[in-house]
Amino acid sequence: MRRLQDPCPNPDDPDARPVAAPGNLPAELTRFVGREGELAELEGLLEESRLVTVAGVAGVGKTRCVIRVAALREKRYCDGVLLAELSTVRDADLLEHTLIDALGLADHTSRPPRAVLVEHLRERRTLLVIDGFEHLVDACAGLVTDLLRRAPGLQVLAAGRCPLRVDGERTYPLAPMSDGDAVELFTERARGVRPGWAPAADERAAVLELCHRLDGIPLALELAAGRLRALSVEQVLLRLDDRFRLLTGGRRGAPPRHQTLRTAIGWSHELCTPEQRLLWARLSVFAGQFDLEAAEYICGGADLPADSVLDVLDELIAQSVVEREDGPAGARYRLLDTVSEYGAQWLAAAGDAQRLRRRHRDWFLGLATWCELDWFSPRQAEVAARIDSELPNLRRAMECSMESPEEVHLAQHLAGTLWFYWTGCGRLSEGRHWLDHVLEEPTPHDAARLKVLWVLGYVAVLQGDAVGAISALQECREEAERCGDATALAYAVHRTGCLAIVTDDMERAEELLREALGRYHEVGELNSNVLMAQVELAMAVAFLGDLDAAAVICDEVREICEDHGERWALAYALYVLAYSALRRGRPARARQMLGECLTIGRTFNDLLGTVLALELLALVTAVEGDAGEAAVLQGAAEGIWPSVGLQLFGSAFYGRPRVECEERVRRELGNAAYEEGLRVGRRLDPATAVDRALAGGGPGAPAVDAPGAGGAPAPGGPGGKRRPAASRMTGRGGPERW
Repeated sequence: MRRLQDPCPNPDDPDARPVAAPGNLPAELTRFVGREGELAELEGLLEESRLVTVAGVAGVGKTRCVIRVAALREKRYCDGVLLAELSTVRDADLLEHTLIDALGLADHTSRPPRAVLVEHLRERRTLLVIDGFEHLVDACAGLVTDLLRRAPGLQVLAAGRCPLRVDGERTYPLAPMSDGDAVELFTERARGVRPGWAPAADERAAVLELCHRLDGIPLALELAAGRLRALSVEQVLLRLDDRFRLLTGGRRGAPPRHQTLRTAIGWSHELCTPEQRLLWARLSVFAGQFDLEAAEYICGGADLPADSVLDVLDELIAQSVVEREDGPAGARYRLLDTVSEYGAQWLAAAGDAQRLRRRHRDWFLGLATWCELDWFSPRQAEVAARIDSELPNLRRAMECSMESPEEVHLAQHLAGTLWFYWTGCGRLSEGRHWLDHVLEEPTPHDAARLKVLWVLGYVAVLQGDAVGAISALQECREEAERCGDATALAYAVHRTGCLAIVTDDMERAEELLREALGRYHEVGELNSNVLMAQVELAMAVAFLGDLDAAAVICDEVREICEDHGERWALAYALYVLAYSALRRGRPARARQMLGECLTIGRTFNDLLGTVLALELLALVTAVEGDAGEAAVLQGAAEGIWPSVGLQLFGSAFYGRPRVECEERVRRELGNAAYEEGLRVGRRLDPATAVDRALAGGGPGAPAVDAPGAGGAPAPGGPGGKRRPAASRMTGRGGPERW
């Protein structure tokens, strides 16, 4: 018998003789695709631990991965690599006998089977691969622990839906495939039914979407690829709403649990306790991620008390039914779409789907209301991250409310409550979609509808859609006056003043914004919107030429922001102060403030604030003497504007820094170099552009302020003559340059 002290030959030694060790690993009948990173990590874990368990959801590829890793390391085990398939074993008493069979042992004595296993493995160097143990997890854990303790040369590589949870175990959660690996696998398996097939140019997007819809689960991808025998990729996509019916017909000879997607997921379902099945079904009401508090409120109730949800959720995580994900909003959980759909079918069969959907809707209505209040606080960044994480659930909540005419007002309330997210976190386009959508159905609930109208007007203003803004704000004002809603009236006046700014009617803007601030004071309103009204008033005053008055207003806003921990409105106040500093010949001071603007904008993904700051910073950079970098920053801003709306709102006043920057840079660089700088900037994504801007103004930037660097103050100051101006694109309005 071979002793442990007789080491195996080094498999990396070219002079070592090959070892003919016993083994029963199956040969691969199809090419193994992707997973290079996962395989390397698993090999590293096997270097560190004697027990490694690969855990993951049904169909994610655990079996193929462990067999592949075992095959790659086969030469390292003098006494072989042996596979024990346990999925067909139903009786725990047969577990030892199954391992004896896998090891190829014949024992006709009356010894206990475990003693036979220990005797055989005690002095051997063997890798034992155990697959499909989850329904026998307790018995398997005890057996593996005993064998590892009594056979020091034994290593175990296990694959199952949950870990064994024994001492010394290293668990490796196997995630679904990456996009690239998923597309490669789908293409490879599709060629098995359609030789030579490759996605045409117009099919590639559909293949990628299919891989996304199937969560990158290899089993689902292989079953879908098999359908290309009769269907096109687009037809498969269209039929995915009934994926459990579509994804059948696995390969003959595959384990029964892998022959259809329903069977694979159902295998996990059968292993769950009644409480775990109930929570699985109820969790299907979530879209995307969710947190523990939401799960406890929505899913707790009959047969599953809220205080037991954590324990049951923990078991579902161990079973690989639920995945944990950590992000800016903390610990979060999710079901893969395929797993969620299976749970949804059980929830519908139980007749409890509508009740759970309403509980889900009510929770997220409350969450949005809390977040709106907390937006005006030091927790703004947390609120932004939270809403980002919950956006799929908020969409589902609005969809739920739109299904019943009696509940449309709840969808309106939710869409209006999220004003801070639509306007402050780079979601203007989606906000416009929901605001338009929830107004399609009339409701008798004036307050909810009026809020949607002024928020819609605000979003339209920021998108440069003057017609849409006027329509919404005029209706809001008329209805607010009719029903005596002083708060809605204040908001309608405010946003009409904002519209006057971007359409270059500064005198009208000043008048309306002062009126709005008076109305806010009367109703006791103080929040980020009120601060923005002050900032917009300061902007109008600055454009009219009174830079001192604008600075006073914004300094007051800064103080309020510091008192309340408000950052979003602060960024816009700093923008106005930077504008004023530049016009007073203090470009270094302007750069400092714009840098803070960009940092805050990045925190909230506020593309509007970011692009405005970049436009002004380009002029600052030109004034400081770095014409090449100014062109790049201007190009970067041009590249971002299409994601926001009409460039510079079509406003000649907002466009003046850009026009002056262009004149300066063209004069210094020449047309060709200027255009090349723009091209470089347009290729930058927003994050890279901001990083570049924050890095400084380049080697030519002066370190101190230069008197007169900002040029002349804006026309229309004291004694000047003003008239509304429009964009260069329309050709209407007043002056386009300084």
